Amino acid sequence: MHRAAQWLASARKTIAFTGAGVSTESGIPDFRGASGLWSRYDPAEYATLSAFRANPGKVWHMLAELEQLLDARPNSGHVALARLEDGGALAGIITQNVDGLHQAAGSRSVVEYHGSHRTYICLTCRERFAREAVRTMPRAQASPMPMPRPCPQGHSGRGAPCVLKPEVVFFDELIPESAQIGAARLVAGADLILVAGTSCEVYPAADIPWQVRRQGGRVIEVNLEPAGALQADLVLQDRFSEAMTALHDAWAGH
Repeated sequence: MHRAAQWLASARKTIAFTGAGVSTESGIPDFRGASGLWSRYDPAEYATLSAFRANPGKVWHMLAELEQLLDARPNSGHVALARLEDGGALAGIITQNVDGLHQAAGSRSVVEYHGSHRTYICLTCRERFAREAVRTMPRAQASPMPMPRPCPQGHSGRGAPCVLKPEVVFFDELIPESAQIGAARLVAGADLILVAGTSCEVYPAADIPWQVRRQGGRVIEVNLEPAGALQADLVLQDRFSEAMTALHDAWAGH
């Protein structure tokens, strides 16, 4: 921890790269874990845009469960990252998460690489809506099962009904250009990256720490179970909340 704090204090530009593991302590299970969504829903059937277009009601059954999880609150690790940004030690965060917990903790420079569950888009008329507004909309039809939300615009005029989809990146979708540009700006010039809560197995996001390494930077990993493929220069093997709080405090003491 002392060495990690020294590296953080001496770095010219530090960024963070986070995954699902940073939110598990806030009550959001890792999607790939034993109790995660993918243990109950096959991603090929529930997490692709083609599946959503073919049967939005089926996919909304999973999304309704995810909506409940997203009522979670930030943990002390999220708060520690926000404080590092406030103190000038962190330039920003690139996150694979869609829960918005970094922003809720106070982080301002956040690139949501895989989109956000805080906003929804109508796939027909392209109108966007905040999650809070979508939650108050009526269901498409009376049913005990979750069903697609009807876009308030009704119909697009092309004969296709409007159905809302969260602005998350499904498996068969491209990373949004804005996220790619935002991530590239944060990576540029970074000589230290904090990698937390991710096994770095999902590409292209998993290449981000390697981009920092290829430009001569160091990698500090924060994980209960280190990701061997990452080949970090330093590993803080601890819970995210405890490791980040301790790192912030050690850095503040320099």
